[in-house]
Amino acid sequence: MTDEPSSSSSPVAASTLPPDADARSYMLVWAESLAQVLGQIAGSPFAMEYLPEAPAEAQPPQESDLRLILVAAGALRGEMSLRISRDAALALAQLFLSEARDAAAEFKPDHQEAVEELLRQVAGHAATALKPRWGELQLRLESGAAPSWAPGASGWLAAGSGAAFPLGLEWQLSAALNAALTAAARPPASKPTEAPADEAPADKETTENNLDLLRDVELEVTLRFGERIMLLRDILELGEGSVVELDRRVEEPVDLLLDGKLIARGEVVVVDGSYGLRVREMLTTPLASA
Repeated sequence: MTDEPSSSSSPVAASTLPPDADARSYMLVWAESLAQVLGQIAGSPFAMEYLPEAPAEAQPPQESDLRLILVAAGALRGEMSLRISRDAALALAQLFLSEARDAAAEFKPDHQEAVEELLRQVAGHAATALKPRWGELQLRLESGAAPSWAPGASGWLAAGSGAAFPLGLEWQLSAALNAALTAAARPPASKPTEAPADEAPADKETTENNLDLLRDVELEVTLRFGERIMLLRDILELGEGSVVELDRRVEEPVDLLLDGKLIARGEVVVVDGSYGLRVREMLTTPLASA
């Protein structure tokens, strides 16, 4: 970030597209997730604010900016672009790596990897927080240049008062993601027609009989501690003693999957020397998932 304020006619301010209510709600979750992760790393609150327009200290786009793309899949599909100035990216990397703050330091590949890993953690928090409104969501982080697509909405996430250092991230949502936010958040157009009251007992009895036929069927369930997207060359380099870092922190709940579908979350326990899961949250009924 720079101490010289940009004018209102700068390229940054001119490119801002006001988001609708759903896009704003989506980005507020990102602001909260970013604040949570930065606060955990810094060991003190790190407030982040949603801004519909560029902050006064924002720089116009520079070649040295760090640009990243978050690809959404699952309940939402589309892309979000992030632009972080070199100074802000360096400050984030130094915080993540527990390095002394030095604005004059060289921005090295290790610093970029640190920022990317930090944002992967933020994406993990955001995906969990977004689920109640938009459903199961996967977010993949990619390095990239300026987006080739025209944005459907844009704005800024900036450090609030009391933050450890100034920070500003310019974001842009692709038109596809912006439209998906509205479509996925929209309530159903109509409710299914209810069966007449006199037919309900018979239907309930039939359902219970069908369930009895399935109760002894064996189904395979899986615990998922986390995920990680890796390049093929990195996979080929794996060997004894290699450590693969996942996208989930140890204090976060693990997933219980039935036939690859998420049905519950909980905490890992040990039962008679074997791993177990204490269920903390049921997300769907096992029968519905199967």
